Parts: sequence; structure tokens; C-alpha cells
Amino acid sequence: MKIKLLDKYIFKKFISTFVFVVALLVIVIMVIDFTEKNEKFIKNDVPTDLIFYYYLSFMPWIANLIAPITVFIATVLVTAGMAAKTEIVAMLAGGISFRRLLLPFFVGSLLIAATTFYVNGWMIPNSNKYRIAFEVEYLKKPFYFNERDIHFKIGPEQYLYLQRYNNRSEVGYKVTLEEIIGTELKQKLEARKMTWDDSLERWQFKDWELRTIHEFGETFTKGDEIDTVLSITPEDFDNKYQLNETMNLDELNEYIALLRERGADDVGVYEIEKYIRYMLPFTAIILTFMGVSVSAEKSTRGGAGFKIALGFLIAFVFIIMFILVKAIAEAGSMNPLFAIWIPNIIGTVITLILYRFVPK
Repeated sequence: MKIKLLDKYIFKKFISTFVFVVALLVIVIMVIDFTEKNEKFIKNDVPTDLIFYYYLSFMPWIANLIAPITVFIATVLVTAGMAAKTEIVAMLAGGISFRRLLLPFFVGSLLIAATTFYVNGWMIPNSNKYRIAFEVEYLKKPFYFNERDIHFKIGPEQYLYLQRYNNRSEVGYKVTLEEIIGTELKQKLEARKMTWDDSLERWQFKDWELRTIHEFGETFTKGDEIDTVLSITPEDFDNKYQLNETMNLDELNEYIALLRERGADDVGVYEIEKYIRYMLPFTAIILTFMGVSVSAEKSTRGGAGFKIALGFLIAFVFIIMFILVKAIAEAGSMNPLFAIWIPNIIGTVITLILYRFVPK
């Protein structure tokens, strides 16, 4: 009974502190964000109700983003406070092992990890659809598709090439559509341009010429205009700003499969987003154990304040490390799955070392 009461005491204190720290940081970040963006809101004459809905969708996104770090900070605050009041010493003296003392922290971190995984996997992407659409509409410059020499694999044996594409007029120029079976070219359609027909929801090729290769020769046909159904739409040329954050895990997996089928170059961005969503819940658990190990011993120098400052320093270093490895993964300099897990691997090693030297 005594142990269960202590479990409830630590668990309740841990979760309540976590919620408080998240709420406090979210409010501070929102105030800073509003201060930075207010000039653009005024300049673009953004309605107040839209700004209100924007920050309603901004809150869960930023709360989930900082969750692993706030778990660490909350753990340090709770553990350092208990150590300063000699509560941990009393528990250990009462026969409770240090390993057993970790149980309520583990249960709390597991609850937070499971919640953030579900929220980040399915709920946040839905609210991000509004947040990101708002930012594109009111905070970003108008988007112009400026890539050249664009290649798409639009079917098992079909390949599309565009010299350039105008996303404002939905027109592609100098188009080539090829059908290649194995290593042999079977058909090649060339056109001066292709335009999107909204009423028919298909592409129209202008000034086209079709070359068809037979077993014993070739035939050529040409015309002024021909309708063609392709597996791409103007949406494939739209602004991809933070598109990965608007997809839930199911949509993300489907989109990754589509990009792989097309042989797209930017598939890595979406794979990294997927890896991060699976990695972050484990980060919360690792940082919880690290926080307890850092703060459990009663300090004679600096007291709880020193441990809290140390906790913030470690959290800052972790953020820098995460940003660094994400950039490395996106640059393709390292296997993205391994790169994204580097902070967790290093964090686990540090936690085990700290745990080894905690007086028990």
C-alpha cells in the first residue's frame, strides 16, 4: 500500500509538472510568434477569426514538437525537487530500490510517448492542413514552380518529361511522353505544350507528334490537339511547403510509395518525417530516465537550481544534435534512418552511464 501511494504521488507530480511546463512554453512561444508575425497579419489584412483559428491549430503542433524536451525538463524539476527535500533518500532508506523508484516515471513517460505518437501520427496532421494553408496564403511569398527538365515515372512503363511548367497557367512546355518496355522504346509522344482541362480533368497536348515503333518499322502521326489521361495533376506541381507535416502516417506511407514508383528525388524528405514520428516517442522515454539519473542525487553545491540549469543545457544540446542529424539525413550524407536515431542512441548511452553512477 505504501509503495502504491508513492507511485501515485510521483506519477501525479510528474504528469502535472509536464502539463504545466508544456502549457507555459506553448504560451511563451505563441506570444513570441504572434509578435513576429503581427506585422504581416496587418499588412495582409488577415481577419481576426482566421488568426484565432490559426493559433488553435498552432498550439497542438508546437506542444507536440516540444513534448520530448518538456518531458526531460519536467523530470528534472520533479526529481531535483524531491532530492532537495530528501524525499528520495527517505524512500531509499525505507527499503525501496532506486530501480523500483523509476517505475512511476517510466509509466508516465510511456503514457506521454503513446499519446504523442498517436497525436503526431494522425491528429496533428489534420490541424496542420489549416495551419500550413494559412501560412502559404498569408505569410509566404507567392509560389512559382521554377524547376526545369522535370521527369516523372507515371506508370510501370510510362515516362513523362517537361522542359518547364507554369503553375499559374497550368501549362507544361516541350513535353515528351514515352512508353518503354524493358529497354525498348515502343512509343514516343512529343508536344509543344500540355494544358490542364478542369472540366474534363485531363491534359490536352497541343501540336503533338506520335512515333510508334513496330516489329518491322515505325509509324508517325501528328495533330493539333489530343486529350490524354495521366496519373499526375496540377497538384503535383503545387507548393510542397511542409506538405509532409499535413499527412497522417497512412497518407505518408501511400505518398512515399507513389514517389518511389515515380522515381522522385524528394522521397527522402517524407521518409525522414516518417522516421521522426516513430523516433520521438522513444526520445521521451530515454530523456525521462536521463532526467531522473541527472537529478536524483542530493546536491551540496548549487542545489536544485544547478540541476535544473543542467537539465536545460542538456535539452538544448539535444535539440541542436537533432537539428544537425536531420540536416545530414536530408542532405543524403548518411543513411536517414540511422541519422535520425543518432540522438536516441547517444542519449541511451549517456543515460546508462549516468544511471551506473547514481548512488542507490
